[in-house]
Amino acid sequence: MPSYLVNHLAQLEAEAIYVLRETAAQFQRPVLLFSGGKDSIVMAWLARKAFWPARLPFPLVHIDTGHNFVETIEFRDQFVKLMEADLKVGSVEESIKQGKALRKRAHASRNKLQTVTLLDTSRYSRPMPPWRWPARRGKGACEGTLFLPP
Repeated sequence: MPSYLVNHLAQLEAEAIYVLRETAAQFQRPVLLFSGGKDSIVMAWLARKAFWPARLPFPLVHIDTGHNFVETIEFRDQFVKLMEADLKVGSVEESIKQGKALRKRAHASRNKLQTVTLLDTSRYSRPMPPWRWPARRGKGACEGTLFLPP
């Protein structure tokens, strides 16, 4: 007789896939933040499993702090190509140049400045299709966070 017990990891995976599908069904323009770290890689891979064989119904968003290793950016591009996903890239450096993100010290961390770049919807509405992110669900920062419109 087969066992119908689901192990703990399979249950967590099923719950995550359920949340991703519900998000795509309930909201108009969600996006998945993608840093290239382990958390966002897992979230993107779960999203792929959730919608396979179709493409992801939302883009991946990477906020480039300007402090990434070259290998990180190369991996990001290869991963996005493998996933056949749309990728939107925001630049903290551009936000600083435009005076939208202000550094208190020249060599200070840019982590806090990522939020300014992420929420700068007017920048994204011109060169890219209009997508806005007034609400979010997930960890925060740029690791596997799913942003949801109202």
